[in-house]
Amino acid sequence: MQNNTQPNQPLTLPPPEADWRQTLWALLGTLMFGAMLAAMAVYTVPNLVSDWRIRDTAAPVAGGRVTEGSCSSKLVLNICDATLSVQTKSGSVSRDVNYVFTDVHSGSYSVTVLADPAHPELPTTDMAMEKLWNRTITLLVGGSILLALTVAPIIGLIRRLRGRENAGMA
Repeated sequence: MQNNTQPNQPLTLPPPEADWRQTLWALLGTLMFGAMLAAMAVYTVPNLVSDWRIRDTAAPVAGGRVTEGSCSSKLVLNICDATLSVQTKSGSVSRDVNYVFTDVHSGSYSVTVLADPAHPELPTTDMAMEKLWNRTITLLVGGSILLALTVAPIIGLIRRLRGRENAGMA
């Protein structure tokens, strides 16, 4: 009996076919996670930056109040939205704030409105100040995960397309 195979011949497999469904899922994943990343940048980052700016000078505001507010919790991730209202020399100022942080908590949060006396137009809350590092770390970790989930499908799609091109050239 004769063996017709050549020794040390590498076995090559055909590249997996990249069909339109894989491309669609990659694009939808990128759009979905990219939109979440953009929402984080628009709604969460500005409040965090302004809170870091006034962290040493924030004080309770007489007459400052929360006109609307709610928090939702998913496992340990908390998202709080509130509308803060303060009286300034130029009139009433209202500001929408968004806080994202990790916490194991059940029940309601009670907050006091704070502001920098030099910048009363940027009110915040004592909860936001107490959880400043927590919010920063949550933003960095969550933003990194969302960035990876936004970019990874595109990288995978590009690799599949390159693999298909390389297979066509061989």
